[in-house]
Amino acid sequence: MLIQRALSRAHVLSTSRYFSSLSSIQMQTINLPKSPPFSFSSNNHGCNFLKSKPSSVSSPYSTAAFSLGKSNRKGVVPLAALLQIGGVQIAKDDVVKENDPTNNVPDSIFAKLGMQLHRRENHPLGILKKTIYDYFDINFPGKFEKFDDLCPIVTVKQNFDDVLVPPDHVSRSYNDTYYVNSDTVLRCHTSAHQAELFRNGHTHFLVTGDVYRRDSIDGTHYPVFHQMEGVRVFSPEDWSGSDMDGTAYAAADLKRSLEGLAKHLFGAVEMRWVDTYFPFTNPSYELEIFFQGKWLEVLGCGVTEQAILRASGRTDIVAWAFGLGLERLAMVLFDIPDIRLFWSSDERFTSQFSEGKLGVKFKPFSKFPPCYKDMSFWINDGFTENNLCEIVRGIAGDLVEEVTLIDNFTNKKGMTSHCYRITYRSMERSLTDDEINELQEQVREAVQNKLNVVLR
Repeated sequence: MLIQRALSRAHVLSTSRYFSSLSSIQMQTINLPKSPPFSFSSNNHGCNFLKSKPSSVSSPYSTAAFSLGKSNRKGVVPLAALLQIGGVQIAKDDVVKENDPTNNVPDSIFAKLGMQLHRRENHPLGILKKTIYDYFDINFPGKFEKFDDLCPIVTVKQNFDDVLVPPDHVSRSYNDTYYVNSDTVLRCHTSAHQAELFRNGHTHFLVTGDVYRRDSIDGTHYPVFHQMEGVRVFSPEDWSGSDMDGTAYAAADLKRSLEGLAKHLFGAVEMRWVDTYFPFTNPSYELEIFFQGKWLEVLGCGVTEQAILRASGRTDIVAWAFGLGLERLAMVLFDIPDIRLFWSSDERFTSQFSEGKLGVKFKPFSKFPPCYKDMSFWINDGFTENNLCEIVRGIAGDLVEEVTLIDNFTNKKGMTSHCYRITYRSMERSLTDDEINELQEQVREAVQNKLNVVLR
């Protein structure tokens, strides 16, 4: 399972434009009988997952026809409102429902579905993914299956229950997670596919994909980012010849394997293991390396909780799992200073990685000046910063660099005021005053209307 500090931890994220123009994708609207909000295949795989092959190409786990609640309406959905991810057809108006209180997916997030930066060979994330693949192929030849095209729309059960996330965990809230409806979400982590892979008998696998979390706005956070998790299963005959039980055997193999991965990525660096807690592994660890003068967390990992294996019908095995954020490591390995750059289509960025290899250090092509705009308002009891950031990002897109709380106070009447500084800066051009003023006015109006706050 992809392990990231119990799901609520700050993480390095990403976004962008479509991988390819929707107009170039040939799709048909599939009309099915009326069904619940999502139509799953008979084996209950999210997005009609079917059986898979061990390769990094389009996985049959996501190649079946897929229908959402309104897909049975008459007529053809406009092409621009359809996505196809690994053969899975997704209609925009079934994912973005502005007037549905159980839905909080905005247009700006739907626009990221199908981008799959991790599948681009000459992109920093694709290069890093392949480098990790190479390590496992060399050290475990023919063992690890690779899945990098699984549908990001999953059930709440897959996303939370199957990996033992407590019912009251903060990550389940609408403030942290994108809900398509009360039973379906955009996956928060690639671990959402783990139980299904276990049930289908997979014992060694790597899962890479785009994941979605509502979050703050700054240089290292974005609501769409990419994770990779790895899982290895052991049976009793694997540890029977050792002097260890299954858990100890798996933990030792885990540490040995991941120390090798860290060396493969960063060279001969000092490493240390830190005991930690994750709801889905026990024992749990973080691997840190001493890199460029400071300790850097590389990944989280541990021995899979037996409850997860039992629920998947595996009662006599143990397994280890690790998880890492691709952007987090790529920013360090390639010297990329801003998370938004991963999504840039500017040739001055993309051409720097044309060789498709590690070792390239990003050379900034320009630094355009920032523009600061402050906004103050009286908040209500339901106000959250994530909701504010969602509105700002939805209007300004990648032109917003950071949203920071710079002042707050409570008056004698008990009313609380927040003042936020919004930093606008394009990575590719200078912004005009008129452009920024227009964006800021739209932001102010939307914040007042949608968050029910009183501007000052």
